[in-house]
Amino acid sequence: MATRERDGGVSTTVETGRAAGSPVPRRRRRRWPAWTVVALLALWTVIRVAGMEGGSFVTQLMTVTPIGAGLAALTAILSLLRRNRPAALAATLVCAVMVSVVTPRAFSAEQPPANGAALRVLSINLFGRGDAQTVVDLVRRFDVEVFSALELTPAEVERLDAAGLKQLMPYRVLQADFGATGSGIFSKHPVTELTGLFTPIGHNMPAATVALPGGGKVEFVAVHPNPPLGRMEQEWKASLRALPPASPSAVRVLAGDFNASLDHRAFRDLLDRGYVDAADQVGKGLVPTWPNGRGMPPIISIDHVLADRRGAVRRVELVDVPRTDHRGVFAELRLP
Repeated sequence: MATRERDGGVSTTVETGRAAGSPVPRRRRRRWPAWTVVALLALWTVIRVAGMEGGSFVTQLMTVTPIGAGLAALTAILSLLRRNRPAALAATLVCAVMVSVVTPRAFSAEQPPANGAALRVLSINLFGRGDAQTVVDLVRRFDVEVFSALELTPAEVERLDAAGLKQLMPYRVLQADFGATGSGIFSKHPVTELTGLFTPIGHNMPAATVALPGGGKVEFVAVHPNPPLGRMEQEWKASLRALPPASPSAVRVLAGDFNASLDHRAFRDLLDRGYVDAADQVGKGLVPTWPNGRGMPPIISIDHVLADRRGAVRRVELVDVPRTDHRGVFAELRLP
């Protein structure tokens, strides 16, 4: 505010400070929302990169890290449009880090020179009511040899067999149950139930040794821990830790609904014990699998086929099955 004073006939102008209690300029006030968003995104990024997630909310937040990268990019653009260049630069840096974490999943990885038997695997969380005919059609279409069925009820087993699965996959180790706890392994080749391999925590998780043509064998586990919701978050971590590691004396494949993504430290720790994620190996690690068929596209990738890292992944397809909220995962593997 300017005032005029007269001294000896000379007029002068004196600048006085802002009156007490006057409002902060509108442009400056509106910088705070952008910085708040940037700070939260930066914290998210640090937790993801350092693998420090803990608690139910933060653990679930990690699942949508690819979306977080998009939010950081949007924040950078909006900050730049509002001429908040420091916030735009900070958001761009956060975005760059997030993108560096998730982008490799969109590109195929180099495969080892595996010369073992081929193994075609299908994994579907059936939600207790997945369309049986569609499942059987997928088994025929992909010539599936081992099928990991999650949330498998006795009634669903009957529907699958009535649709023709019993003829295609007569060998099975089933732990069907009511609700979400049931699981099962269906196979084109003879199987032997494998007990004592690990202690399941959460839903039923049957394991079996599959005898392959030519004399080879593979140890197969149908995986389905409880989701990391509320108090079950620690149980979920314990369940992933309890899964068997890869073994130099056996070839193992883990397939199912892990309720985990590549952005979870607990899931990456499991991979570090000798596995690769099949979809990630062929550049489809960013294709989401849940929730499906709910009037919105899937947003997170929690269904996986994990293969022995000594083997190779030749092909992965994500498939839709009516009346279940998960997409299925088909993987064609070459065993070591």
